[in-house]
Amino acid sequence: MSEVEYVLLSKIIQPPISGKRPSGGVDTETDGVPSLGGENILSNGGVKYNVIKRIPFEYYKLMPKGKLLNLDVLINKDGAQTGKVGLYKKVFEDAAINEHLFILRPLDSNTINPIYVYYCLLLTETQQKIERRITGSAQPGLNSSFVNAVSIPFYSIGIQQKIVTILTNIDTAIEKTEALTQKYQKIKAGLMHDLFTRGVTADGKLRPPREQEPELYQETPIGWVPREWKLWSLDDVSNVIDPNPSHRNPIYHPEGFPFISTVEFIDNDEVEINTSRRVIAEIVKEQEMRCNFSDTSIGFSRKGTIGEIRFLPTDTRFALLDSLCVINPRIVDASYLFHCLRSECLTRQCKNVTMGQALPQVSLGRVRELQIPTPCKSEQMTIGWRIDSVMKILKLESAHLNKLRKQKQGLMQDLLTGKVRVKVDQPKLANV
Repeated sequence: MSEVEYVLLSKIIQPPISGKRPSGGVDTETDGVPSLGGENILSNGGVKYNVIKRIPFEYYKLMPKGKLLNLDVLINKDGAQTGKVGLYKKVFEDAAINEHLFILRPLDSNTINPIYVYYCLLLTETQQKIERRITGSAQPGLNSSFVNAVSIPFYSIGIQQKIVTILTNIDTAIEKTEALTQKYQKIKAGLMHDLFTRGVTADGKLRPPREQEPELYQETPIGWVPREWKLWSLDDVSNVIDPNPSHRNPIYHPEGFPFISTVEFIDNDEVEINTSRRVIAEIVKEQEMRCNFSDTSIGFSRKGTIGEIRFLPTDTRFALLDSLCVINPRIVDASYLFHCLRSECLTRQCKNVTMGQALPQVSLGRVRELQIPTPCKSEQMTIGWRIDSVMKILKLESAHLNKLRKQKQGLMQDLLTGKVRVKVDQPKLANV
């Protein structure tokens, strides 16, 4: 297999184009033409359009450069996101960029596909080349000369188009899955709000809103809840335990047991223990004696990021950092309590009792005093089951999304670097 040919960006694209905004700044409330900035470039590639600042149309008309065209490649030229790239698809009739972005356009569309350039810039090896051209530490930046030092793999326009088709198809699948995930996240948020403020009746239906039938509700220190519900402290309905009462630094050992903190609280409501630090067995034994871990034990963060919670893993022995306390449900359904601890009502309570700014924290006593709105057991189970059902769908969609993203990374690496050769179909000759 022959080596892949690499070409400098400066040989295939026009000099990088920057833009500007009026002095004095603009905001999302300004009428006029959309103006994209570094805040619109996603860290993993792409452009977000949900929050757009605008410039006056008269200002836009007078701009000598920086006006966006369909399929312009964008790269962040300064700030924390320096080097991150996006592809502008003609979302607006007129649009521009500000002074924090560069536009990269092909010199000749017959020899270079702009979408192909975009994917090449997303490659890990290209991002590393770009990073080496970034200067400054307090305010990192990239000047237009980076195109004279950064090269990308180069193929014929036919092969470029074939690669673009493959990668665009998987990007489309990713976008659809992201949209579906966002849809179910909104469904979950709305469902939790309704279930923890209105609850469900014996036939499984939501109670009418308080505005319609106020007699069904009671006012409590934590807000309006159904009249049949009781208010208990977290300490009343569970055992809340500090796993590290001495708060001493643990002794690490590479062959020891996983040490869990909020760092291990990853997406999909899971706890990642495979890459965690390890501690000696004595720490684990001490915590097991104190905490009585079970398959319904909940880890609750009370330092740093307050109120992050996960069901703790049951298929392995582990140790907990002292920023977490352990909640073992007693007289409430575990699933109900888990979701209740994530509800708006509990979030507000945690915020009201949080102390400190550099390291926000909630004392163990305050955690135990948190008020839990508590319906009867059957209603608890119905509420927990309904939220669990949406969570299962979300988990499946999130897993599918992660799979697609990994597949895209693998395809980019294989196709763009020549590890897997792409063939262009040759036209068939007509019979003579």
